[in-house]
Amino acid sequence: MSVSTKKICITAMGIALFVVLSLCLQVPVFENYYLCLGYVVMTVFCYYFGPISGMTVGGFGVVLYCLITGGLRGMPGWAIGNLVIGLTVGLTCRLTLKFEKQWLRHVLIGLAIVVSTAIAMLVVKSLVEAFLYAQPMLLRIAKNSYAFIADAVVMVISLPICVSLNGILRKTFAEEMMN
Repeated sequence: MSVSTKKICITAMGIALFVVLSLCLQVPVFENYYLCLGYVVMTVFCYYFGPISGMTVGGFGVVLYCLITGGLRGMPGWAIGNLVIGLTVGLTCRLTLKFEKQWLRHVLIGLAIVVSTAIAMLVVKSLVEAFLYAQPMLLRIAKNSYAFIADAVVMVISLPICVSLNGILRKTFAEEMMN
């Protein structure tokens, strides 16, 4: 199998894992919102496979999750927001790959997670929902602030998971990972 075919298959497994973790492990935190543990998978894919895989796992993962649960109402903004997060975090992971000081790399990735999640949930998702549902932008920002906090926390907490998976993933997927 060529490297690109393997990477497509690995990314498809990531999408499936995103959906499974989002469906099976729902930890409620706010009024009608839970920690979406699929973001652990998205973070790992951004960290090891780059922005395209991170965007694909996050975007298609949300679409499939929403199709399975029948909750298409928030899907367009959520999926587009995940593209922003995947692109930003994946590029940050790629650009900081050769840093000698790993603590600085992880601080920058954490900062990229917080900033991109804020942009994705508070701006992109809110704009899409304000347009689609003719609701005031400030109302959408207030409602999506829960998503911003919960998703950013899950992704930042996922960074130690990324570090701990280094040996296993490098041994198994060395050709498909970012160089």
